[in-house]
Amino acid sequence: MQPSLDSLRNILEPDCLLTDSDSLHQFGKDWTNQYTPAPLAIALPKTTEQVAAIVQWANQHSVALVPSGGRTGLSGGAVAEQGELVIALDKMNQVIEFESATQQVKCQAGVITEQLQQFAEENDLYYPVDFASSGSSQIGGNIATNAGGIKVIRYGLTRDWVMGLTVVTGKGEVLELNAGLIKNATGYDLRHLFIGSEGTLGIVTEATIKLTRQPTNLTVLLLAIPQLDKVKELLNTFQKAIDLTAFEFFSEEALKKVMPHHGLPRPVETEAPFYCLLEFDATSDDILEKALGCFESGLEQEFILDGVMSQSQQQAEELWKYREYISETISTSRPYKNDISVTPDKVSDFLGRVDNIVAEHYPEFEVIWFGHIGDGNLHLNILAPDDMDYAEFVKACEKVNPLIFEVLQELGGSISAEHGVGLLKKPYLNFTRTDAEISYMKGIKATFDPNNIMNPGKLF
Repeated sequence: MQPSLDSLRNILEPDCLLTDSDSLHQFGKDWTNQYTPAPLAIALPKTTEQVAAIVQWANQHSVALVPSGGRTGLSGGAVAEQGELVIALDKMNQVIEFESATQQVKCQAGVITEQLQQFAEENDLYYPVDFASSGSSQIGGNIATNAGGIKVIRYGLTRDWVMGLTVVTGKGEVLELNAGLIKNATGYDLRHLFIGSEGTLGIVTEATIKLTRQPTNLTVLLLAIPQLDKVKELLNTFQKAIDLTAFEFFSEEALKKVMPHHGLPRPVETEAPFYCLLEFDATSDDILEKALGCFESGLEQEFILDGVMSQSQQQAEELWKYREYISETISTSRPYKNDISVTPDKVSDFLGRVDNIVAEHYPEFEVIWFGHIGDGNLHLNILAPDDMDYAEFVKACEKVNPLIFEVLQELGGSISAEHGVGLLKKPYLNFTRTDAEISYMKGIKATFDPNNIMNPGKLF
């Protein structure tokens, strides 16, 4: 029996509790295609106090909650399909304060990633966590999934930029965690439990984020390479000479999708099975010369076939399009995505073995590879045939998942590098986490959320 929403309406401002069918559909799902949203209602709080009151109400009425940010997730972590109340942070989108001396900004969890990036730029600073969904993803969601993106090799993950959090636990208690301190040696840092917890412990409502200096001359090299076992040599060559801010890769099949879809020319004359995109901060002529030296050495040793280097910021942005447009380009084919990782030294071995599995079990399916190869994160995208029922397509993909994840387990990799576990990867958690780890994780959840109302059914 569903509880009355009248008392919940008293917590929120007018028009901040939505029950119409369009809103239920919009706010009850993320970018995954496998699930049908069926939430109880959508709550749109504006303050931490309102979030706490909603969580306390949910405990009193035994109502499950699903926190919702930008809904750009790809693992079903923000899906409400069992009559849950969705707490959407869209109206909690304000920058609260900025301290220029410490280069820290405090903001609400609903601030859009791109909004924070622009705020940093306006203050002659830089927020480096970046990815294709930066125009719609929210800071709270990024924190909940410990989002990575395209610049991890230089700048790290979201976790590395979070200096403090305000959270509402599953009990409805408000905790202030770390408060922006650089040094704080007072026991367990609970902030890091909430980063990557996928909303299963509570809800992040505010975050203190550190910023850094702006790069001065980001330069891009797009390289054609003959085979993936040359990537390790390529990465080592450049990393010994210069500091890379990004090291991406994509396949010729991905390139052939992007070029006609966006009217882009072939970036280099030589067609190759794979391409790498390198970015670095060319702060001096010496760094540019070192980069060119690495390129010429790669040509001589034949682990590079061809390449092009940007000569301006506009050209750099144009070259990035070949990598950044892949996800949007293939989205109409409803891809089944595997977001997986190994240590960079094992990338070639892993990708070759998975390629063989995919070729054997998906001979009729089109496969697109791309990813953040510099940090070992690969995106395997299997495209759904137009004439195949999508549910049947998903079942076919799921049959092969254990084979792929067994290779991951053998190589010490992760079933989810940056998209989280959610609903989609939940059945495979044991390929990355041991039984002992999972037991401790469940114990942590029970401490923060004893009534199991926070995003139940996700992760475990």
